[in-house]
Amino acid sequence: MKKRELVIGDVVINDDSDVFTIAEIGHNHQGDMEKCKAMFRAAKECGCTAVKLQKRDNRALYTQAMYDEPYNSENAYAPTYGAHREMLEFNEAQYAELLAYAKELDLIFFSTAFDIPSADLLERVGIPCYKIASGDLTNLPLIKHVARFGKPMVISTGGGTMEDVQRMYDAISPINDQFCILQCTSGYPPAFEELNIRVIETYRNAFPNTVIGFSSHDNGIAMPMLGYMLGGRVLEKHFTLNRAWKGTDQAFSLEPSGMRRVVRDLQRARTALGDGVKRSYPSEAKPLMKMQKKIVAARDLPAGRVLTEADLTFKSPADEGLRPFEVDNFIGKKLTTPLTKDQALTYEAVEKAASVA
Repeated sequence: MKKRELVIGDVVINDDSDVFTIAEIGHNHQGDMEKCKAMFRAAKECGCTAVKLQKRDNRALYTQAMYDEPYNSENAYAPTYGAHREMLEFNEAQYAELLAYAKELDLIFFSTAFDIPSADLLERVGIPCYKIASGDLTNLPLIKHVARFGKPMVISTGGGTMEDVQRMYDAISPINDQFCILQCTSGYPPAFEELNIRVIETYRNAFPNTVIGFSSHDNGIAMPMLGYMLGGRVLEKHFTLNRAWKGTDQAFSLEPSGMRRVVRDLQRARTALGDGVKRSYPSEAKPLMKMQKKIVAARDLPAGRVLTEADLTFKSPADEGLRPFEVDNFIGKKLTTPLTKDQALTYEAVEKAASVA
């Protein structure tokens, strides 16, 4: 069977790898290039593998009615929805500048393509990977268009059914097998009872050759660890520098302190899982000497004493002598030397015979 593996840039993602962590900036940069670059730097400092934006050709994406619709939200940057969206977009030259900047930082930079013109723009810029948003899970024309670029794809599945996911999988696989499927719930943020992280296991069983991940829209730091333990090896988490900034996604995004802990804990988890072979470690010797017990005399015992259970007890430290599991070897044996109370019992202190008649 083909190994479950995905390569994005120079990063190999498989069941044995660290989690590929994506700081989802989206439009939290507020249309400001310098703010966006600051977020790139912060994501790098947090240990993230990648940063991601969202690219829309708003005229191609929205109906005229939706584009012109009044937008009275507290998060609005313009009086109509279309104008609001335009305020948050970066152009082709800006994307090229951000790609170059990410390379300087040794960060993988990519973007969600919400429409075919946006996908084509990103391809001209030369981004190494594409994201397909949950809302486009059933948009097979867009998915197949992006797949034909032959680059890795990360596909979210929020709001979809298993039938939708299977349809997408069947459509993309003959064109491009370098893709990852993310379990996602498209609430902003979703209730915890709707995260359904065990879908990661469902996906791993249904698509055994495909890397599976988790787009975690909740506003905490604990759920990514559950995703990892269930087999997710790509994590997307919304990221901002200030949750109080204006914008729909800001409030449930992680600030650098939270993202840093997520990345740290995921890296620790991989190491801490180990290889499954039970062993003792040198670091355990000193504390266990204080906690473990040895077999000692419960009272002063003379030579010639035939030992009973009442003659022996178990006390710390375990600095010498024998462990309690060996006590049955001594019951009924005769002491060849006297023992004082609390003195450690040894094999040399008893007769060699198997037992006393």
